[in-house]
Amino acid sequence: MEVRIQSIHFDASEQLQNFINKKVSKLEKFYEDIKKVEVSLKVVKPETAANKEAGLKITVPSGELYANKVCDTFEEAIDQCAEALEKQLVKYKEKLRNK
Repeated sequence: MEVRIQSIHFDASEQLQNFINKKVSKLEKFYEDIKKVEVSLKVVKPETAANKEAGLKITVPSGELYANKVCDTFEEAIDQCAEALEKQLVKYKEKLRNK
């Protein structure tokens, strides 16, 4: 599984990148055949409390799954994206089984 992290208009710290890699690798428990994960991180203007936006796009053999969240911290946003994608992966896997 290939993980690509794109931080827009800032440099993501190594600690944040490690956190993202750890979270994303857990998604493989829900579906083994994930080809690629693209993570985009962005600070939303104007600077308010909840201004950290994270988007996760997962590429699977027959399509893509996507989650996008805006929170106080990137870690929180990544957490929520991962949870949303876990649910999507479970649904996707069930659809494949029913075919």
